[in-house]
Order: sequence, then structure tokens, then C-alpha cells
Amino acid sequence: MDYIAHYISPIGDLTMAACGEKLVGLWFDDQKWFGEGLDTNHEENALLPVLMETKEWLDIFFSGKAPQFTPPLLLRGTPFRQKIWSQLMTIPYSHTTTYGDIAHALGVSSARAIGGAVGHNHISLIIPCHRVIGAGKTLTGYAGGIERKRQLLNIEHENYD
Repeated sequence: MDYIAHYISPIGDLTMAACGEKLVGLWFDDQKWFGEGLDTNHEENALLPVLMETKEWLDIFFSGKAPQFTPPLLLRGTPFRQKIWSQLMTIPYSHTTTYGDIAHALGVSSARAIGGAVGHNHISLIIPCHRVIGAGKTLTGYAGGIERKRQLLNIEHENYD
């Protein structure tokens, strides 16, 4: 069974989800594919340790600092998507990369396939899909919306105004 809790951020409300001791989801409440992968039989439990740890991570992130820890994660998705999501975890705070760069690094011939996997990331922010940009530093392809992507990059001191 999954457990959820809510977090109010300066750029939109988030829902966190956990299964046991691992985080399985973190979505903006109004984003595309909200709740994808979430057990339909879930309950509220804001006191679950991994959700409290995730709240602490979010507090640090939204204060404009790089969290120095990652809550334990459980990636729910196809092996291909999990491979892409693991690659996203290597993008440092306040840095960006392109869909093409990820495709090249993983030996995938299609940046479009990378975009599909990035867009279906179940654990936004912690798996930093917002750090993936289009060629020429264009902001594109964020399930939470382009304006929110811009805000997240600006929190990380990447000026996209």
C-alpha cells in the first residue's frame, strides 16, 4: 500500500507518495500524469519517516540550497525509463543538460524517446527532470509546465528569466 502526504511549495502544491520506507512519487498537483504509478489504494500518512525526510529535502531545495542527501527511492517504471531516471540523478544542482546529451550518453538513438521517459518521471525535483532542456538552451517539455520549469531553474540560480 502507498501512503501520501502534501507539501505546499512557493510554486505550487505537491503530493508525495511512499511505499514502505521508500519514496515512489512526488508530483505537482496540477501536472500532467499526476499520480502515475501511485497505488489506487493509498492513505494519508504525513508522519511516515520517508515522507518527513522528503519534506526536509523540499524545505532545503526551496530555500535555494542544494540538499546534501536523497531520500530512499523506489523507481516504478520500465527498465528503459528507470535507466533514464538514473541518468537524470547525475545532473548536478544548478546545471542543465539536453535530451540529446542524455541520448548520446546512454547510446540511445532518439532524443524523443528520452523526452518520453523524462516526462513520465514519477519523482519530480529529486529526480531532476527540470534540468533537462532543449537544444540551444530552450525550455521545453516539462510535465509541470514551462513557467514552473523556469522557476525551478531560477531557484537553482540558473537564470532563465
